[in-house]
Amino acid sequence: MSEERKSLNFIEQIIEEDLANGMAKNDLRFRFPPEPNGYLHIGHTKAIGISFGLGEYYNAPVNLRFDDTNPAKEEQEYVDAIKEDVAWLGYKWDKELFSSDYFQQLYDWAVKLIKEGKAYVDSQSSEAMAEQKGTPTQPGVDGPFRNRSIEENLDLFERMKNGEFDEGEHILRAKINMQHPNMLMRDPIMYRILKKHHHRTENDWCIYPMYDWTHGESDYIEQISHSLCSLEFKPHRELYDWFLDQVVDPDKLRPKQREFARLNLSYTIMSKRKLLKLVEDGVVNGWDDPRMPTISGLRRRGYTPAAIRKFVETVGVAKRDNVIDVSLLEFCIREDLNKTARRVMAVLNPVKVVITNYPEDKEEWLDTENNQEDESAGFRKVPFTRELYIEKSDFKEEASNKFFRLKLGGEVRLKSAYIIKAESVVKNAQGEVTEIHCTYSEDTSKKVKGTLHWVSIAHAIKAVVREYDRLFMDEAPDSHQDKDFMEFINPNSLKTIEAFVEPSLKKAKIGERFQFQRLGYFNVDNDSTANNLVFNKTVGLRDSWAKQKPKPTQNTNPQQQRPQKKAIDVIQQLGKKYTNLPEAKQLKVKSEILELANNVTYEELAPLFNTAVKKVGTRIAVALVLGVLLKHGHEKNEEVQAFITTALEDKNALLVAEAQAISKG
Repeated sequence: MSEERKSLNFIEQIIEEDLANGMAKNDLRFRFPPEPNGYLHIGHTKAIGISFGLGEYYNAPVNLRFDDTNPAKEEQEYVDAIKEDVAWLGYKWDKELFSSDYFQQLYDWAVKLIKEGKAYVDSQSSEAMAEQKGTPTQPGVDGPFRNRSIEENLDLFERMKNGEFDEGEHILRAKINMQHPNMLMRDPIMYRILKKHHHRTENDWCIYPMYDWTHGESDYIEQISHSLCSLEFKPHRELYDWFLDQVVDPDKLRPKQREFARLNLSYTIMSKRKLLKLVEDGVVNGWDDPRMPTISGLRRRGYTPAAIRKFVETVGVAKRDNVIDVSLLEFCIREDLNKTARRVMAVLNPVKVVITNYPEDKEEWLDTENNQEDESAGFRKVPFTRELYIEKSDFKEEASNKFFRLKLGGEVRLKSAYIIKAESVVKNAQGEVTEIHCTYSEDTSKKVKGTLHWVSIAHAIKAVVREYDRLFMDEAPDSHQDKDFMEFINPNSLKTIEAFVEPSLKKAKIGERFQFQRLGYFNVDNDSTANNLVFNKTVGLRDSWAKQKPKPTQNTNPQQQRPQKKAIDVIQQLGKKYTNLPEAKQLKVKSEILELANNVTYEELAPLFNTAVKKVGTRIAVALVLGVLLKHGHEKNEEVQAFITTALEDKNALLVAEAQAISKG
């Protein structure tokens, strides 16, 4: 958790009240209790962050406990993956434990309940049990085996344990109240027969405890002070406490269950069962496919622990479920990589440039910065020759004055190199441009609006680039009652292309992250080798998805159509309230402003340089837009420099931070 804590969330308030009421700080102990039946996903990061964050804040131990009570779905592979993910996120657990460690104790306690007349063996079919359990509005009725004698129940339960019965033939139920308004209290199942191999206890047991019976008792055995879980377990709290009532020693600490809202993300599936289906059906290439919302998938895609932790902290702890826009997660990784990723040049869709007045045999190695956001990152050398690759989209034979890239008769600056002018083109039989013939000028002080990235053809290294889009085309793919979530799979979620990258990347290591200038953030994939570089696109420099979202159907009646607001006007509105927003909303608004900035001209922005000092939010918005314009190649003229200087002298830390960012650019 960040040291800059603005206020206590409701869970921290509960803990503070407990401490104020006499609980010793040394008694605080938390746990993260995953079931090892799949890989952890982004939704789990909230539970991880809450428990381990509290541990860090209160200097209290946190257990990593695997609730491994269902051998039919659990595997050692999942245990290993979960440990790797939690450690990668930067968290350290105190003890590594398993619910299976407590199987004997749980069995002994179950026998105790039978002897006290609080549990019995039921031999009904599952259909009959469901019928006699009632409904939320209709009370249940006692089953035919509810009043078996204690002796018969003890005998049957031991024979269940000894493997004398088939699966489904008998179960053990708690004897509570079949008319209870909470259906979970209507004689819940404690044990079922499962003749499956367990990844730890192997074939020692053929009866396994149910989650509700196991979970609270495991918390009690471990002396967990606060058992934190998601909201769907709130109805289970009454049962959690009832089970504890049967075994708790008044001289020992009693765990307290409290619930928080789950982390739900747009365009994302959070069900491990459904994620497993994606793997088994070959829709993705395993649990760590970079399109998957698993932590291992995000890691392979290039996400950082810092970005994920920042995302979880920004979302915060709530009491009500809500859906977080996935663009906030993407914004967090952009912000992190912008500070840390080395800038390099790569061309994904190349067209050849020939500089006709540059000597054929000449080769220069030019200095270029590694990261303008980090002064300590230093410089590197890039080779420059007569023949280069640039992006096809960076050239047009004819274009308007708003096209700040290369066009016939126009000039652009090559990043860290010279200014070139397009003189003529060579086309193939289909009329496509295959070569752009240019001349260059050694006068690099000349002012031109556009700056392009490039690679020297003679030195370029071929690389495979995997460009990812969202796996689902619907914001809530599993929320449609009449449709299967698989119907919303994006058929274009992966595009593999052959690109050319600068030679400094020849020794790039698996997991290294880079900004391909003007293109986005990429990292080296696990499949990469010295002779075959493979890069995954982590995220673009801007949120391009917002542009692709289908717009609401417009009324075509001209009299009823409203004129669309200009981007600069929307930005001004967003800026007005910026400084009054909570951090999560600030990040979302910042993302919106950066996206809108792509539709703003310098002429529209310049009048706002003189915004009154007290209108800090608007000035922050201006700084954000200016940063985008400068990245697109606009020069830092006197007007721009004056705005930056004034902003750097302001008292508002947010404005100063944005001014520092663009002054380094």
